Amino acid sequence: MILENFIVFEGIDGAGTTTQLNILKKKCGSNFLFTAEPSRSPVGKFLRSMLGGNVPVTNETAAYLFAADRNEHLNADISFSEDGILCGGIKKACGQGKCVVCDRYIFSSLAYQSIDCSPSVPRMLNSLFPLPELLFYFDIDAKTALSRVDSRGSREIYEKLDFLEKTVIEYRKAIDEYRGEKGSGMKIVDIDATLPVEKISEIIWTNIADLPIMKA
Repeated sequence: MILENFIVFEGIDGAGTTTQLNILKKKCGSNFLFTAEPSRSPVGKFLRSMLGGNVPVTNETAAYLFAADRNEHLNADISFSEDGILCGGIKKACGQGKCVVCDRYIFSSLAYQSIDCSPSVPRMLNSLFPLPELLFYFDIDAKTALSRVDSRGSREIYEKLDFLEKTVIEYRKAIDEYRGEKGSGMKIVDIDATLPVEKISEIIWTNIADLPIMKA
């Protein structure tokens, strides 16, 4: 199922998804809402603590936690953080004619949680969630991405070279799964994340401008 008016940015840590989301915020009007996963919900806050290394869990447990956070993010009532970030209610917001842009979604789980646990677990947990109308996949090698992570400060638990190298493989595999019938109705835009920031922003805006919501 495709969720209209829903846009997702995907890529490993250091791929530049957050940078591009912040650029896009400055271009869009009030009919656009912005969010990210883990969400700002209580479950999402627990996940951020886990990513910081404060709560050790197995990768299988992490898969269940990310799915629980995603369910709240999608299906809860619309709510916002003090700085205007959408905390929950993606489905309702999209249904009301808002365009929701999310930094990370099910494809992150299919990539990150397929390592050190059976890939069938994240696939099962995420099988019932709707697909975005438009998916931007930021492709980059792990070494380059990690150098960017190191330039901005401390690392999270998944930000290790060997883990991210495996994650890149799983990401590409997961995205490719949805290029055919499985992802029917979802547009996938592959982005070389090593391109200049301005060029990537141009690619993103060109594709968003083609959406029906922009022509209404």
